[in-house]
Amino acid sequence: MSRYDLTDFEWRVIEPLLPNKPRGVPRVDDRRVLNGIFWVLRSGAPWRDLPERYGPRTTCYNRFSRWRKAGVWDRMMDAITAAYEGDIQMIDSTSIRAHQQAATGKKGDRDHCLGRSRGGLTTKIHAVVDAQGLPIRLSLTAGQAHDGPAALSLLDRLDHRTIVLADKAYDADGIRNLIEAQGAVPNIPAKSNRKWKPCFSKVLYRERNLVERFFSKLKHFRRIATRYDKLAENFLAMVQLASMRLWLRAYESTT
Repeated sequence: MSRYDLTDFEWRVIEPLLPNKPRGVPRVDDRRVLNGIFWVLRSGAPWRDLPERYGPRTTCYNRFSRWRKAGVWDRMMDAITAAYEGDIQMIDSTSIRAHQQAATGKKGDRDHCLGRSRGGLTTKIHAVVDAQGLPIRLSLTAGQAHDGPAALSLLDRLDHRTIVLADKAYDADGIRNLIEAQGAVPNIPAKSNRKWKPCFSKVLYRERNLVERFFSKLKHFRRIATRYDKLAENFLAMVQLASMRLWLRAYESTT
């Protein structure tokens, strides 16, 4: 058994969330396939290097891709993160360097979420985490994109009286208004050029390091630390799977 494989506890949580297939040819063992997907995610190795113990690499990749298209990873993420602590939420982003093979995708109308910034070709991961530093919502943009538009889409489902922690990059009237319109409270330091200084708690703001620690844990998964996926949808699915693994480990440590 590889150290990257699902534990018995993790499998008990995941198994009921997988699609049912009551008819037709029996599906290749789901646990073995998922272990293969997590091996690629954690090791950062190409799919073609998948060890034989996980079965055919094409089966693992096709299952990963097909379930992404069917929304399985989205639904699983929603189910696993449903128990989040909503009193305090934090938002931030981190830039991920894209490998040159990620830039070989076909050009066209599809947004690959790749852009040029100081680090070269990069993708930016945006995340909202709860009071435990566990991810609730995720999105991607090109590396040079401003954080504001992504924040507007990630902060549109806040709980009443939630306190939202963010750095100065999020000090914009549109973001503050969106948060307050939902009955939540922004705790964001004001930019130096803001004439009106809103209320701000330095004590609460110290908790924001939890979102930075989340990104640090996320980058332990080598498939996240460097982007190899050509399609933004596939890279986001990898980020979701890594996030779910962090949730499952947190669940297991408290049982």
